[in-house]
Amino acid sequence: MLFKRSLIQELISTAAGSFLILVGIVIAQRAAYLISLAAKGILPNDAISIMLGFNMIKFLPMLLSLTLFLAVLMTLSRWYRDSEMVVWLSAGLSIKSWIKPVLYFTVPVILLISTLSLFIMPWATNKGQDYTTQLKSRDELASISPGVFKESSNAERVFFVESFDELGNIVKNVFVQSLQHQKLGIIVAAEGSRLSQKNGDNFLVMHNGRRYQGERNSKEFSTTQFESYALRIETAEVKQEPPKTQSKSSQELLLNNDSANSAELQWRLAIPISALLLALLAIPLSSVDPRAGRSVNFVMALIIYMIYNNLLSIAQAWITQGKLNETIGLWPVHFLFLLITVYMFYRRGNQLPMWPDFFSSAWLKVRARRK
Repeated sequence: MLFKRSLIQELISTAAGSFLILVGIVIAQRAAYLISLAAKGILPNDAISIMLGFNMIKFLPMLLSLTLFLAVLMTLSRWYRDSEMVVWLSAGLSIKSWIKPVLYFTVPVILLISTLSLFIMPWATNKGQDYTTQLKSRDELASISPGVFKESSNAERVFFVESFDELGNIVKNVFVQSLQHQKLGIIVAAEGSRLSQKNGDNFLVMHNGRRYQGERNSKEFSTTQFESYALRIETAEVKQEPPKTQSKSSQELLLNNDSANSAELQWRLAIPISALLLALLAIPLSSVDPRAGRSVNFVMALIIYMIYNNLLSIAQAWITQGKLNETIGLWPVHFLFLLITVYMFYRRGNQLPMWPDFFSSAWLKVRARRK
């Protein structure tokens, strides 16, 4: 039918725009956080893009779920505001007639969300955890950022470089402070570079500099001027941490079915289930009064989305802590929102006033009083 084709086309365009906006917001937020870590010397500069990629893969299922919800809500709300919905309803269609075309649009995306949630998201979490461990095991030079003081893992050395050359192989204006046998040593050099030996030892070779050494809290220091000075760089030893529940594969969670694994598996299944229920809930929720403000339904929709996800998170925590039976799991939360969806379809199908209409009317009264 004509309305199905036009609805699906508009849903696709609205979803594409909403997804790009949401992705942009998440990228900006995560990039700002990772850049702040790099500015503090906690994260190497070359690791920002890789960590950002792993974070985006982890957030994709939730972003797609919210995209579906917003796409259905925004599209049908526009139809109500522009009175297109009145035309279709006057032609004999009911509110239930929109379920089928919405499912045509949402089911392929929900299958993608299921694949991401069950397989891709734990893979990205696992790779991100391995990469973080790899970063911690890198030597002291690998984590140095220009213009930032970097302390070694054993707190015996402090490094500072002003800048790198274009290729990143030579550092300019090097400062190294070390503490060995209660003696304080300070090395300043015009430039330095990394030197790797065949046995795996790494050295920082500095050129054209000076070395100051003396007792702490003493005014007596010896000064040595050098053309070349090599400083051995220690490699950090990091213990391999056990894998987190979020990084385990779905098959592993299914085979080792304890409370924590069961909670994580049900959370992964909850993401596509909630996406389907929210997309259906957006159909009756999109009904708006053309005279009311456009923000009323969106505010209520965001509140519903936040309540749904918070209830799922609380139930997941209860399963992990053993306060909620694994068999019951997250299903009561899904069942509650399924009942809400059925109830709203019933109320809208019988043209009975619902709470969105109540809030719209209340908002119109407040605006009228202000005038």
